[in-house]
Amino acid sequence: MKTAKYVGLIVLVAMLASLFAGCGGGGAKTIKIAIIAPMTGDVGTFGASTRDGAVLAFEEWNAKGGVLGKKIEWVVADGRCDPQEARNAANKVIDQDKVKFIVGEVCSSASIPVSEVANEKKVLQISPTSTNPKVTTFADGSTKPFTFRACFIDPFQGTVMAKFALENLKAKTAAVLLDQGNDYVRGLAEYFRDAFEKGGGKVLVWETYTKDDTDFSAILAKVADAKPDFLFLPDYYNKVNLIAKQAKEKGITCPMGGGDGWDSEELDVAAVDGGFFSNHYDAADPRPVVQSWLKTYGARYGGKVPDALATLAYDAANLLVTAIQQAGSDDPDKVRVAMEKLSFDGVSGKITFDAQHNPIKSAVVISVKDGKKSYMATVNP
Repeated sequence: MKTAKYVGLIVLVAMLASLFAGCGGGGAKTIKIAIIAPMTGDVGTFGASTRDGAVLAFEEWNAKGGVLGKKIEWVVADGRCDPQEARNAANKVIDQDKVKFIVGEVCSSASIPVSEVANEKKVLQISPTSTNPKVTTFADGSTKPFTFRACFIDPFQGTVMAKFALENLKAKTAAVLLDQGNDYVRGLAEYFRDAFEKGGGKVLVWETYTKDDTDFSAILAKVADAKPDFLFLPDYYNKVNLIAKQAKEKGITCPMGGGDGWDSEELDVAAVDGGFFSNHYDAADPRPVVQSWLKTYGARYGGKVPDALATLAYDAANLLVTAIQQAGSDDPDKVRVAMEKLSFDGVSGKITFDAQHNPIKSAVVISVKDGKKSYMATVNP
């Protein structure tokens, strides 16, 4: 009799568990997606823009009924653009929040450890903005099956800026200053150097600094002595602001240039006046999809103009949900197959993926002059 009672009790508990699983606030009726971005730290504006762009995409999908008949639920985790913090965030959202999909991280140095976690645990990741090739590839060059990106990569970005310096600015010599410990910065610097020298230019100064440095007088003295035609600063806006201001104080007047890490409302436009940077989109682009995006984003976020971080996060989130829809499943393994086949018209351009999950798309060059950022040129792959 006791055995029968225990069996009956177990069956009843199982039935109740099944009932509550189907009725409660969670898994069965939602698709949960994590946004991992630097919400605090040195580049907090990057995190805010990334979150806002991705959230707007998810809100639009939910307003239309969601995807696969389910609403999208998102969680935000702070990766701080730090390798260990980002790894911790990835483990947390997967193991505790039970997400199957990640939008993030922002910085390459943080996206690489996130990709290691995601591929080990078979969770699909799409980084909006991480441009280092190692984000989507293993050490042997093979493709990480569960990691994609929405942005062009550093070899292309470095080549764009080298070509622009050589052809548009007629630069014959350059100086390059870089944080050797930052994957994004080092990669962009190396690709610029290789393309610049291959195009006939000469890099006169190649100097490194660390993440925590604030006094750049010693390496800038070498730049001043060399008198290059172009100074390449492939770091994020916060560090560029410091270096560029000190460069101007030392009398360095040559044009400065950088990558998409310059794209922030906190870029010191006075310090980099006369400079140029590569980017993923320009708000002056007349395409209807861009102008519609500006209106939608401005209406949602108090009239703000979306930067490239917000725009790429919006594209990345839409790419991910579109792939879920086309897969007809929220199984990450099926979604990654659908993602590989996508042809997607995003705000940042038409996107298809190559064999290493990098989008094939164009870049723009932005000029900084008299306190304004202006479109200069579009460069195709």
